[in-house]
Amino acid sequence: MKFGGTSVGKPERMHQVKDLITRDNQKKIVVLSALSGTTNALVGIGEALADADKELAKKRIDLLHAHYLIFYKDLLKSDSARKKAEKIIAEHFEFLNIILKISFNEAINRDILAQGELLSTKLFYTLLQELDIPAVFLPALDFMSIDENHEPELKKISEKVKSILKNYPEESIFVTQGYICKNHRNEVDNLKRGGSDYSASLIGAAINAEVVEIWTDIDGMHNNDPRIVDQTRPIAQLSFDEAAELAYFGAKILHPASIWPAQQYNIPVKLLNTMEPDAIGTTITAKEQGTGVKALAAKDGITAIKIKSSRMLLAYGFLRKVFEVFEKYKTSIDMITTSEVAVSVTIDDLSHLKEIIRELEAYGSVEVDQNQTIISIVGNLIAESKGSVAQIMNCLTDYPVRMVSYGGSRHNVSLLVDAQYKNAALQSLNSGLFEW
Repeated sequence: MKFGGTSVGKPERMHQVKDLITRDNQKKIVVLSALSGTTNALVGIGEALADADKELAKKRIDLLHAHYLIFYKDLLKSDSARKKAEKIIAEHFEFLNIILKISFNEAINRDILAQGELLSTKLFYTLLQELDIPAVFLPALDFMSIDENHEPELKKISEKVKSILKNYPEESIFVTQGYICKNHRNEVDNLKRGGSDYSASLIGAAINAEVVEIWTDIDGMHNNDPRIVDQTRPIAQLSFDEAAELAYFGAKILHPASIWPAQQYNIPVKLLNTMEPDAIGTTITAKEQGTGVKALAAKDGITAIKIKSSRMLLAYGFLRKVFEVFEKYKTSIDMITTSEVAVSVTIDDLSHLKEIIRELEAYGSVEVDQNQTIISIVGNLIAESKGSVAQIMNCLTDYPVRMVSYGGSRHNVSLLVDAQYKNAALQSLNSGLFEW
């Protein structure tokens, strides 16, 4: 059971989580994110230190500290529990203040980012102790690890966590952190933003869990972005492939990487609402149901790169050389289209854009369009359904489409549009593709 930042972001929400994990006697591992807003605050502290602005870093530390000093008093009632919480908070903010006095580096920054999950889980565990709810504190840093390529070491994770669980045969609740892990140098590291979902799925795979539950503040994955489109509805059932496409192409409710471990071990994933625990939510399994469009997702911050070369495009090895440039700079490609004289790709990581453009110019002229959005239309066998593409394109007659990706997946048709058309395009597709 994974609970996100909004699910633990207020004292009353933590109490709701406590109620949810004690509704039955099943054995469960409870994975918590940092309190909402904490990771952003910790990122800000790291950025200030990276800029050598220790005064700003100190202000940000003190501001975050003040928030926790209010939080624990509303969370806990007894003097003994409050004293434990005071000690926990003091230790973590003492660590952050010590960092102000030492030389900043990336390893220290990762240590800073880990404080949010460590604080949330320790405070939650203190709440369980205060209420005499039997539970075991299970530090993620004791078992969660990644290799030199930042890939989770699932076999090692499984061996370690199973070994720990054997020591507690009678216990049914285990509390651990999402997001954080150890790297191949045994340093504190993390699974990147949104990584608590990934943690939950990896732990589920490691122990061969009955189900992985992702608890958030909305009732499942919706068929469109409810922040942009008024009429959306949750989807009761998705296949792993459909959910992976939606997560990768912008559905914020689920971390893209979190599908893979559950899919590998065929463990159902449920997306549920902490505030409406009896809502059906979304269940993700290997089973594919129905055909046609199920949902839309949009991924912002996309850059399109076109390499045009009438001389080289048809030459043997040309595409390999183009892709090697992106591989060299560890920059993944989202979409690709080709013609006789050009190849267009999209990327969302601009860290090495200048170097990539410089090297691509050796093969032809290069055009770059920034501020683009990928709109992904997802459903079972959508690319094989008669008339599906015509129906999609009919919804977009008022908006220029820069690229179309069709046929690469049986479950997905993706379109690239300028970001300025995103909201209107999503609304038009919503009204044109879904019958109410």
